Amino acid sequence: MKSILLSTAALLAVLSATAVAAQPATAPDVAGGEASNAVRGVIVTANRSPTAAAQVAQAVTVIDRAEIEASQAIVLPDLLARTAGVTLSRNGGPGGVTALRIRGAENDQTLVVIDGVRLNDVAQPGAGYNFANLLTGDVARVEVLRGAQSTLWGSQAIGGVINVVTTVPTEPFQANLDAEVGDAATAYVRGGVGGAQEKIVWRLGAGYYTTDGVSAFGSGREDDGFQHTSANGRVGVTITDQLSVDLRGTYAYGRVQVDGFPAPAFSFADTAEVGVTEELAGYAGVNLDLLDARLRNRLAFSGTRTDRQSLNPRQAVTPVTFDARSEVDRWEYQGSFAVTEAWQAVFGLEREAASMRTQAPSAFAPNPPALSASATLDSAYAQVQGPLAAGLTLSVGVRRDDHETFGGQTLGQGALAWSINDGATLLRASFGQGFKAPSLFQLYSEFGNLALSPEEADGWDLGIEQRLADGLAVVSATWFQRETENQIDYVSCFSLPTSALCRVNGFSRFGYYSNTARTEAQGIELTGQAKVGPFDLGANYTWTDATNAADGSVNRGKQLARRPEHQGYMSLTHVFASGPSATLAVRHIGEAFDDAANRNRLQARTLVDLRASWAVTEQIELYGRVENLFDGREPSTRGYGELGRFGALGVRARF
Repeated sequence: MKSILLSTAALLAVLSATAVAAQPATAPDVAGGEASNAVRGVIVTANRSPTAAAQVAQAVTVIDRAEIEASQAIVLPDLLARTAGVTLSRNGGPGGVTALRIRGAENDQTLVVIDGVRLNDVAQPGAGYNFANLLTGDVARVEVLRGAQSTLWGSQAIGGVINVVTTVPTEPFQANLDAEVGDAATAYVRGGVGGAQEKIVWRLGAGYYTTDGVSAFGSGREDDGFQHTSANGRVGVTITDQLSVDLRGTYAYGRVQVDGFPAPAFSFADTAEVGVTEELAGYAGVNLDLLDARLRNRLAFSGTRTDRQSLNPRQAVTPVTFDARSEVDRWEYQGSFAVTEAWQAVFGLEREAASMRTQAPSAFAPNPPALSASATLDSAYAQVQGPLAAGLTLSVGVRRDDHETFGGQTLGQGALAWSINDGATLLRASFGQGFKAPSLFQLYSEFGNLALSPEEADGWDLGIEQRLADGLAVVSATWFQRETENQIDYVSCFSLPTSALCRVNGFSRFGYYSNTARTEAQGIELTGQAKVGPFDLGANYTWTDATNAADGSVNRGKQLARRPEHQGYMSLTHVFASGPSATLAVRHIGEAFDDAANRNRLQARTLVDLRASWAVTEQIELYGRVENLFDGREPSTRGYGELGRFGALGVRARF
């Protein structure tokens, strides 16, 4: 940590010295990306501060509130899966364990940020995030940043970053209430209220969702329901023109019925088991502008706590079959400095303290010893960005991480964005490195290995974006490639019984984690949007070749599990002169394999949706949809159920 502080102090000294002769300038905002909530054409995730889209070299998809409402999606992963480069797999219906993979990376190699708080469950084997509890709710904006992004964002950002921002009021008083009902006894209601005064901005929101769902077991007869309750709040106080305070928090509770392995047959079938997840995230930040806003500073603390339980009401002695708690506290300083009118710098220090506790009670051992572990991670990063020539923007960054167990890691990234033809053409090129620290479970559990190294990735992409017909049409193409080394995998001692790691302190174990895997991914992302008269057309297509590249592996050269090679999405919306709109949407997911050995094939599936909405007044909107019109049941995960045709009607009120 001392070396990090010295390095950052040196950087600040250089920047301050440069400032003496520099022209007056204003640094970008670092107060959590609030400016992006209402400003189109601004991207936050790529540089951790609001940046004009024409200066961003990375591939980013931005979904604003208007698009979220037009999609009528309740579960946010279903909406994200319609974007280029993102694939989804789910264990059953709504509420089932849900994984999102960006550009063929693992689910636990995707970083999720909500209102400035990084979400991950360090009690999970890979410390990943289960997207099942993430609903659209009070979300105002989502940015999907694709590619290795660990230089600015740290551990886990190998596949990319999903940045979620909840609603920030812009009027003295704002309120909304949404409600809908649908098939499978589905009901959803959410509301929010807030306001923006001269010195205070505040917002409170809450929602409830319930559905009978579908049997998690693919051939089951019993529906497995899901109930979800959420709440969020924020308050921002401007103390002076230079000083402000932000407080934000989110809460989510999900209860889903699952199917397990009933004794004595141990066959996958309908059971009474239930999974409960409770997530709490909080953020407190102080923002201070110095040197006439040339130096902007943010000092923040954020914390997350995730509690998970698996319950079997039919189990004797205790219904609890698994109990886990994950806690992550993060202290963070981030600064931005206007070196000149055109050149900007972003830099920061972070300390993360993570801890977990897991326990697996049973009828034979209702109170077994708990597994507890903790670790800290210290980080420093810096990036500078500015023009090399007219329209040509360069960004270069570096990061240093020091982990309590595995030691140090240094990363870098560089990117170029070139806007030509009066902004009609944008060329992009970027190189980024990613890493993922070994999880607490991988280090300290009964399968742990303290000699693990972090997973490392190098990623490249090249892209072009072209505006046509005075901006009425936009098309883009991006080529990407990533190589990941030291990927952590589970090694069974049944297949490798002679390994020294199969015995710890004189005792044999079933297996252990090791840096054995190496993967490669490459592909092409194509996107397009056009407005033709009363029609709005949007489409994207992704080709992904994600393979096992581990030397000596029996699965070398085979496709990674649940990564379809081809996928695409298209929507056509017609807006009638009288106000109503109708949308036809088609999503295609190509064939994939459900296992590393490529023995079990997942069939291709095409889903057709119909959506309609009508703004009856300026305050009231009616809407309805039919999802999966042709009742396709091909699962995204082998052996699990899939929700078929689904219809819903709803109303939105804005005040």
